[in-house]
Amino acid sequence: MKSLLRTAALRARASVAPARGRIVTTRGFASSGGEPIKTALYDFHVSRGGTMVEFAGHCLPAVYKDFTLSQSHRFTRVQTSLFDVSHMVQHIFSGSQAATFLEHVTPSSWRSTPMMQGKLTTLLWPSGGIVDDAVVTRLTGDKFYAVTNGACREKDIDYFKSQLETFPGRNSVDWRVLDGKALVALQGPGAAMVLGDALYPGDDGKAPIDLEKLYFGGAAWARLKLVDGSASPQEILISRGGYTGEDGFELSFGAGSQDGESEPGGSFNVATSVVEGMLQQAGPKRLRPAGLGARDSLRLEAGMCLYGQDLDDTTTPAEAGLGWVVSPDRRTGGGGFLGADIVIPQLKPRSKGGLGVSRKRVGLIVGQGPPARAGAELWHQGRKVGTVTSGMPSPTLGRNIAMGYVEDGLHKADTQLEALVRGKMLSAVVTKMPFVPTRYYKPPPEEKKER
Repeated sequence: MKSLLRTAALRARASVAPARGRIVTTRGFASSGGEPIKTALYDFHVSRGGTMVEFAGHCLPAVYKDFTLSQSHRFTRVQTSLFDVSHMVQHIFSGSQAATFLEHVTPSSWRSTPMMQGKLTTLLWPSGGIVDDAVVTRLTGDKFYAVTNGACREKDIDYFKSQLETFPGRNSVDWRVLDGKALVALQGPGAAMVLGDALYPGDDGKAPIDLEKLYFGGAAWARLKLVDGSASPQEILISRGGYTGEDGFELSFGAGSQDGESEPGGSFNVATSVVEGMLQQAGPKRLRPAGLGARDSLRLEAGMCLYGQDLDDTTTPAEAGLGWVVSPDRRTGGGGFLGADIVIPQLKPRSKGGLGVSRKRVGLIVGQGPPARAGAELWHQGRKVGTVTSGMPSPTLGRNIAMGYVEDGLHKADTQLEALVRGKMLSAVVTKMPFVPTRYYKPPPEEKKER
């Protein structure tokens, strides 16, 4: 958790200066005078005994009283945890050129993406380096919902602003930043049951969403039950996915319903009431709130990157093992996205006659002793060959795990390396990620063929 909190240097800022495209931001929730922002669930966290810390310019819980980081981590793996991820930045891109703009700044295809379907992608510099990673969901034909990292807020906003200013179709793209809107994640094998109990039934008395047909990456709109059992005033955007490797959902209280936008400020009361209602109905044996510490250990076990540690402006998708975010139809004809001339040639490894990359992201099992944390050097036969970017004890495995970058050729599983930790060399064996098998809810093979 220490390594995670050290990355929390960037703060949110008050507003976005308009570029030539039409850019709107919801005002009134950004930090002023250097004070961290209180999320919609701040009072809830304090009342539950959350140890509040500043992360990405927001006050968020690191852990909760009477429940250690390891206990919270293990609970998520067997039951369900609720995370406040409102520090993440929510965006709406809409207009006839919205998909084209997103295809300019990312290597993914958006015009062919099905409605109410989302996926991970990367924002790119002309150098091929990663500006940030993001999850983008296509809501309608010309409307997209994107979530970017809170710690990159200022950089990402400046990036979108500058790219829109020079984009030929800028007058046909609307971009809004949904400041101050709650974003909540349910993560764990029991997440579908918890969410199912929280869905407010439709006029026919049935659940508004068939969760058995809502697969990983899918999204849907629904009203949720408030703590008094009544319906939320607007529909909530529900996306299946998350940052732990478990099945789960993210609930956006700021994306606006399919019938219209949510009321300003409504996110605060609605989010707290929905969360309290879920916890009340599920009970502490099925659902508990969790903090930043458990979120970090869970994502590392799942082999997921943390921007600012495992990804940065100098890292390309191929180096990070994220070449799959480059859609097949973007790999030919020049690609048409920023950095394509760098990124596409790197996708074919040197072993197959391509340009490849000189370093690759790997997982590591580190020997007994203190964990190899971010910055630890990796050595092979008396020579430095890489660096650890994330590392900690794994609550699930009971062993020290780490993620880092090593020279190409030393990235294969079972390669024996050494990590320099506190002046001592510890065994570091390259291993495949994820460290713990993921349990995303995906369609069965026969249905995949139909889709």
